[in-house]
Amino acid sequence: MNTFNTTELQEGVFFSKDVFLDKKFILLTPATAVSLEFIRELKEWEFLKIYSEGEQTETSVISSAQSEDEDKDRQQSSSDAESGGDASRDSSQTDTDDSIYAQVERTYLGFQNFIAEVYTQYVTKKELQLQAISDKVKELCEFIKEYRKYVLRIQPSQENRDKNYLVVHSMRSTVFAIVIGQQLKFPIHKLIELGVSTILHEIGMVRLPPQVYMGKKELTPIEKNAILTHPVISYNILREFSFPLNICLGVLEHHERENGEGYPRKLAKDKISIYAKIIAVACSYEAMTANRPFKEARDAFTGIIDLMKNPGKQYDDMVIRALLFSLSLYPIGIYVLLSNDKKAQVIDVNPDNPKYPIVQIVGETKPDGTPKIVETSEYGLSVKRPLSREETKALSEASS
Repeated sequence: MNTFNTTELQEGVFFSKDVFLDKKFILLTPATAVSLEFIRELKEWEFLKIYSEGEQTETSVISSAQSEDEDKDRQQSSSDAESGGDASRDSSQTDTDDSIYAQVERTYLGFQNFIAEVYTQYVTKKELQLQAISDKVKELCEFIKEYRKYVLRIQPSQENRDKNYLVVHSMRSTVFAIVIGQQLKFPIHKLIELGVSTILHEIGMVRLPPQVYMGKKELTPIEKNAILTHPVISYNILREFSFPLNICLGVLEHHERENGEGYPRKLAKDKISIYAKIIAVACSYEAMTANRPFKEARDAFTGIIDLMKNPGKQYDDMVIRALLFSLSLYPIGIYVLLSNDKKAQVIDVNPDNPKYPIVQIVGETKPDGTPKIVETSEYGLSVKRPLSREETKALSEASS
């Protein structure tokens, strides 16, 4: 990680990699230039150093990459025209499941970078733009609706999560929340409100020291009390920017529980807003299945089972059921052992029964060369069990 003195920053320069404050919180992405206001804010806060794995550049590396891609696209289009359309005949071969997944993953990271920008804008400029966030959430809802089975397979790298836990957690929680909302047949305006609320449900954490929510040591009583304040801080931030009350309540109440044992107000059942009920499940499932400095992640199957057990009746049963029918009992993306002892990856849900997902057999293809995809069932091929973490790692290494 390279260190840069804030007194030497110049307006208009870019960084080739993300820029961090205290090596944890992202300040700038490669798409954003250093501004005079950014420099002034750093001086006012008396931050003397910032960090990046990249270097300063005069142009955005993202813009350069986009220009190169556009040039390649133009060259490809020209080549296709000269060949009389041969490329279109080969499209079925190139437009494979893997290529679609790669495209979806790039788009997913674009949405995640947007969330990073939202948090950065608030930290550096004290700005939150409701309309811009709402417009982006609408795009995200349409993206998830079209590519849900690919989006749910995406797992952020541990390196990415370590760099900015809040952003990665907010992104994944928002995906799960929108998926639940879509399963519950929410109209688009409600999905947008739910998405905005989920993106910002942890915004109050930026007022706390990073070691409080990313530290490797057990929290002290004072640190635990600090964590408990973040829903109220988040709520006050959004009210300050005149966000709609529905969105603010989702943020305020996402740690309330159905049994009245949550915080900050110990609300129960119908006293908790529907957005908060959904965020509670989405946020908890994301946290369960993500590695953190102080705990190892549960696998996705165990996470779903634990939510279904619903100890102490913490969560709304309707919301848990919506998540179950969205991901399946064996969540999309995990690897499983089938009843014929073959290995497969879960790639989609069975809308009629979450116990019998749609799977892709590992290492097998149909006569036309496409992956072999099977619908599991009660009386036919079924899932025997999920593969262990060690089995999944070995399978991944063998196929790479």
